[in-house]
Amino acid sequence: MKKLLNTLYITRQESYVHKERDTIVIKNGSDKLGQFPALTISNILCFGQVSVSPPLMGYCGESGIGLSFYTEYGRFLARVQGKQTGNVLLRRTQYRIADKPEQANEIAKVMVGAKIANARTVLMREIRNHGENKDLSAAVDRLGYSLKNCQTSKDVPQTMGIEGEAAATYFSVFNTLIRDSGFQFNGRIRRPATDPVNALLSFIYSLITQECVSALMGVGLDPYVGFLHQDRPGRPSLALDLLEEFRAPWADRFVLTLLNRKQFQQKDFVSEASGAIRLTDDARKKVLVAFQERKQEEIMHPYLDEKIAYGLLPHCQALLLARHLRGDTQFYTPYVIK
Repeated sequence: MKKLLNTLYITRQESYVHKERDTIVIKNGSDKLGQFPALTISNILCFGQVSVSPPLMGYCGESGIGLSFYTEYGRFLARVQGKQTGNVLLRRTQYRIADKPEQANEIAKVMVGAKIANARTVLMREIRNHGENKDLSAAVDRLGYSLKNCQTSKDVPQTMGIEGEAAATYFSVFNTLIRDSGFQFNGRIRRPATDPVNALLSFIYSLITQECVSALMGVGLDPYVGFLHQDRPGRPSLALDLLEEFRAPWADRFVLTLLNRKQFQQKDFVSEASGAIRLTDDARKKVLVAFQERKQEEIMHPYLDEKIAYGLLPHCQALLLARHLRGDTQFYTPYVIK
C-alpha cells in the first residue's frame, strides 16, 4: 500500500518557498519558518501571497509533488502540473467511456449511490447515538427512495437530478447534527458562503478535491474528464466525481466534529462587505492542523479489508477506478461506510 506522505500548508503571507539541496525551505523575509526533506512531501498548498521559486516548481512537476495555489480565504486558483504519468491506453479508455452516455452513467450511478448511502448512514448513526428524531427518520426514508431511484437511472442528467434531490434532503436536516455549538445551518450555500458552517464545508471540500486530483494523476487518470460532472474548462470533473463518495463520511463528519467539540466560535469567522463569511487566519490554521491529523487516523477500508490512513482514501479509490477502466474488474467499487 502507498505510504501517506505529508502535506505542507503555507498560510503565512509574503512567504517564499524554495528548494535547497534535497529539502524544501519556507522563509518569511530573512526568517526561516521551516525546512523539510522533499522525499517526505506529497503536496504543497499555498494560501494567499506565497511565492515559489521556479526551480522548486520544476522539481515538484518532475517529482510528482502536488503544488496548488489558493486565495487567502481558501478558494482554489491553480495547480502546477508536470508531465503526465501512467499508461496512455488507460486515459484513452477513460475518454472513450466518458463520451459514451450509457457507460458513463453506469459509473456515475455507482458514485452517486455511494454518496447517498453514506449520507443516509451518517443520519442513521445520529439516530442510533442520540435517539429517535422524526425529521431525521423521514430524511433517512427519503434517501432510501433516492438510492433505489439511482439504481434504475437511465442517463447522467437523471442521475444528477437524483443526486440534487438527495443532497437537498440531507442538508434539510443537517442543522440537527450540530449540537449546542452556537452555530446555525439554514441550507447549503456555496459561492460565496454566507455563514460559518458553509464556509467550513466549502473549505474542506476544496482540500479533499485537491487530494482527489493528486490521487487520480498518480494512477495515470485525467482528473479533468469525469463521468458524472460534465466537462468545463478548468474544472477537475473526475476529482469532483470521486469527492462525492467522501463528502458525508469524511468532510461533513469532520466539520461536525470541529463544531460539536466547540473548537470554533463565532470570533473565528469574519464577514466581508459582500456578505461572504470566511475563516480568520488563525482559525484557518487550526482547521488545517486538525485536517492533517484526521488524515493520519487509520480506518478499515470496507472493500480492501485493510487498515489505511484516512488520507489514502482518494488513492485507494483512484486505484479501484483505474482497475475497472482497464477491465480488471467488472464494476467500480465505491467507498461506502457501514
